[in-house]
Formats: sequence, C-alpha cells, structure tokens
Amino acid sequence: MSKPSVSVFFPCYNDEKTIGPLVRGANKILDKTGAKYEVIVIDDGSTDNSRGELSKLRREIKNLRLIFHRQNMGYGGALKSGFKSSKHDLIFYTDGDGQYDIGELELLIPLMTDDIDVVNGIKMFRNDPWYRTLIGNLYNFTVRNLFNIDIFDTDCDFRLIRKKFVSNIDLKSNSGAICVELVKKLQLNGARFREVSVH
Repeated sequence: MSKPSVSVFFPCYNDEKTIGPLVRGANKILDKTGAKYEVIVIDDGSTDNSRGELSKLRREIKNLRLIFHRQNMGYGGALKSGFKSSKHDLIFYTDGDGQYDIGELELLIPLMTDDIDVVNGIKMFRNDPWYRTLIGNLYNFTVRNLFNIDIFDTDCDFRLIRKKFVSNIDLKSNSGAICVELVKKLQLNGARFREVSVH
C-alpha cells in the first residue's frame, strides 16, 4: 500500500523568529517518511521581517511554497488559504508562532489509520498564567456543550486532516472562531476523530 501524500501549512503573522525552525522541522520529518509532501506558509500581511525569512527558506527548501496576503485577512482567512492551496491526501497545520512542538507531527502521521479522518491535538500542559488556563478550559467546556462537539480541545491548532473532508465543507469565518466552525463541520460531514496529547 502506498504512503499517503502530505501537505503541511503554517499561517504566519509576524513570526520571523519562529517560522524558520517550524518549516525546517516539518521538512525534516516529512523527508524521513519517504512520502510525497509539500510545506506551505501563508504570510498573512506580516509587518516584521517574516517575509525576508521566508524568502531565505525558499532558497533552502525545495518543497516550500509561499503564499503572501497583501493585507491581513485574519486567522480564519489564513487557514482557508492554506486548505485551498494544499494538494495532497493529508493536510496538517499548526500556528507559525511555535507554541506547539513540530516534532510531534511525527507522532500524528501513524495515527491516521483507515478508520480515522482527523487526528486532533489536546494541549495538556500550558505555560499560560492560571487565569488564562482557566479561561481556556471554560471556553472548551462551553463550546463542546453549546455546539455538541465530541472532541475535548476544539482550540488546539495541531491537526492532521484528510483533504477530502476539508474539500467538502465551506468555511466562512475569518477570525479565530474558524476552529470551532472547522471541527463542527468536519463532525457533521462524518469525519472520525482521534485525539492525542501534544506539548
């Protein structure tokens, strides 16, 4: 059985210090799998030197594609560009600010078995102040119950998804609310989820 091809993308907004290690880390992991892959960065109108860093990376990494938004389109807008641009069987995305360990992508890929359509991270350990952790937990509890969502952490943007499921949904939000919209629409479309703890 052939290995599934993988698209990895990062929404980037003023992430000049973190985007390089993320792209290099993803490229290294995907290269080891032996699968066909691509790495995409969607720069959402950065005003720092993110674009300069990305231009250097493009000369270094042959499988890197860059998408530049002329103006900031919001987190949802960046995700929609990423999903639309991804061309392979599986799509992985995470934030360009480096809050998640890209090395754990290596753990997600084997979990995408024939009976799973989305591998969703659970951020178990947060370096936030206690009140932000509390607010985050309350938010997830509210969202799960209000929208009847079956997964624990709707706000963890460390996801591996089958492209065919993303292609069948129409995402509207341009804000961070796209996370809830994405999970709910995947669920309504029959996607089967698996969750895994990430750092």
